[in-house]
Amino acid sequence: MNTIKWLGLVLLFVLVGCSKNNDQVLAPSPGPTATVFAATGNIAAKVNDFRNELGATNGAEVGEQTAGRREIAWDAAATTPFDNRNDFPPDFFNTVIKVGAAYTTGGTGLRNDSTLFRDVNPNYAAQFNFFSPTKTFAPVGSNQLDQLFEVAGQPTPAVVRGFGIVFSDVDMAGKTTVQLFAKDGSSLGTYDAPVRSDAGGLSFLGVTFADAIIARVRITLGTGALGAGVNDVSDGGTLDLVVLDNVIYGEPRHAF
Repeated sequence: MNTIKWLGLVLLFVLVGCSKNNDQVLAPSPGPTATVFAATGNIAAKVNDFRNELGATNGAEVGEQTAGRREIAWDAAATTPFDNRNDFPPDFFNTVIKVGAAYTTGGTGLRNDSTLFRDVNPNYAAQFNFFSPTKTFAPVGSNQLDQLFEVAGQPTPAVVRGFGIVFSDVDMAGKTTVQLFAKDGSSLGTYDAPVRSDAGGLSFLGVTFADAIIARVRITLGTGALGAGVNDVSDGGTLDLVVLDNVIYGEPRHAF
């Protein structure tokens, strides 16, 4: 083999080696690992497992705490002036009850309801149930809402390490979901709520990470919005109608 051919082969091997090395360097790293808590039917034990994973409740203690969790049950006396109306304040749970949560929706409002939504549609009282008595929650004119996090009692964007939610009357698989987002807007995954398994109709879904990385949650409730004359798929309708109850999440930490 002459010198020119030999040098050409050496150069080819070097280029191929560099290409392989570059491919290895550019390969995407795996995302953060999630732990999922899910239950239907008698969900109490799994809800408590999730609470214990996040730590002791911090109630409505103002300011960022070093550990623990926050929880919204919708039943506080302070919510009463807004019950059974379609104008529940989206920042109520950080301006009145200071637990670091704010909501947005593509619909026309938010409703905290003490009647299982029978004022919206009388049939709903037989469809929905509550986990903590007696109020439940839903967006108005939409089946989707977002929860954002703030340092408790402050307008400071925050992140949490876990998020869990109790749903009522999930009938269709893969339609009631929780999508988690990091502070840069990237998705941390979409997780399906389990379908109801008994007459109680409750389902629970919770997700945790090792670190506080969840900045926003998109909650999709079944396949359509509540409304007068709009019946659930299990009541002669065509839509899977779902409402929510308790929301449980890690202590909101300042999003540095």
